Amino acid sequence: MPHLTIEYSSNLPGYPEAQALADLNASLCASPEVLDEADLKSRFVRTSGSFQIGTQPANRAFVHAQLRLLSGRSPEAKKDLAGRIAEVLRRHTPHPAGVLVQLSVEIVDMDRPSYVKERL
Repeated sequence: MPHLTIEYSSNLPGYPEAQALADLNASLCASPEVLDEADLKSRFVRTSGSFQIGTQPANRAFVHAQLRLLSGRSPEAKKDLAGRIAEVLRRHTPHPAGVLVQLSVEIVDMDRPSYVKERL
């Protein structure tokens, strides 16, 4: 905990994943909500299959971040974390000419009683 997954459409070539991950981790670990930097697991996933945005044949792309946290955070803390993620992704997301890129961030509560984590 926490788990950060950023999924993006395959029509965003050259996404600087390594630099974005470094900046995302630094920003999130600066939050008082992340107590141990080693607890943050983050990754990028590029869509490999088909995707569609809306119904029009427009040239569109997406970046969606999901941060999964153990339940119990305040709405203000969640808003702050979402803002930190969005700010970093705005800086790093490619903007190919003629492509509308949609960015979204979602904060998801994980059930504390059923979550298992071990350091082996």
